[in-house]
Amino acid sequence: MQIVKDKIVFISGASSGIGKACAEAFASAGAHLILCARSIEKVREIASELQSQYHIEVLTCKLDVQDKRAVNEVIDALPENWRKIDILVNNAGLARGLEKLHQGDTDDWDAMIDTNVKGLLYLTRKIVPFMLENQVNGHVINIGSIAGIAAYPNGAVYCATKAAVKFISDGLRMDVVDKPIRVTNVQPGMVETNFSVTRFHGDKDKAGQVYEGIKPLTAEDIANIVFFAASAPPHVQICEVTVTPTNQATGGVLYKEKVNLH
Repeated sequence: MQIVKDKIVFISGASSGIGKACAEAFASAGAHLILCARSIEKVREIASELQSQYHIEVLTCKLDVQDKRAVNEVIDALPENWRKIDILVNNAGLARGLEKLHQGDTDDWDAMIDTNVKGLLYLTRKIVPFMLENQVNGHVINIGSIAGIAAYPNGAVYCATKAAVKFISDGLRMDVVDKPIRVTNVQPGMVETNFSVTRFHGDKDKAGQVYEGIKPLTAEDIANIVFFAASAPPHVQICEVTVTPTNQATGGVLYKEKVNLH
């Protein structure tokens, strides 16, 4: 759409899943992209494909958002013509482990807090000042979760990190209320990506069981919502969107059809 054509969109966690789908959605509308992820090889492949297909410009960065020094270095090193960032999609996030709180792995907790909360804060802190400095109609889009609305069993820390995303989004919206910057929090329910593989430390069989008997959302479903929010007229701020599969009511309430294994 014309409203995002030629804008610069920064997407974290862009190597797969929702981040990759967002890159495709914005590229198809003529936006230019800054794609960051821990796997530089994957984002370079995606960049090459999008440049070839849509004739846009793409800048790629190797970045682990948990690393504050790396975030500062990557953003500070952006070429001058890439600093006028219009849209920030804080997508990088993960879940690790599914145990009772008193049985959880503290390393898993660190990874979730450092990525889902602190990483989002680091990027926002660096990029929003660029939006103000360049006087753009800016937009910060955070990928939260339905888990940030209500906790579910064995997911206390993950749920807490996504609750933090909700309140950070609400707080930032207040802090820039006098500026032309919009803030959106997208809160998906069950989405079939590498999310569960990461949660179960690479156990693909266990991850696959999460989606048995229910049709989950896809990364493209979420990217369409992100793009819809970004392409609304400048005077329209979509503050929050909660989206689930039809057979999911909350993070812990869903209906699954029985799967015939024979």
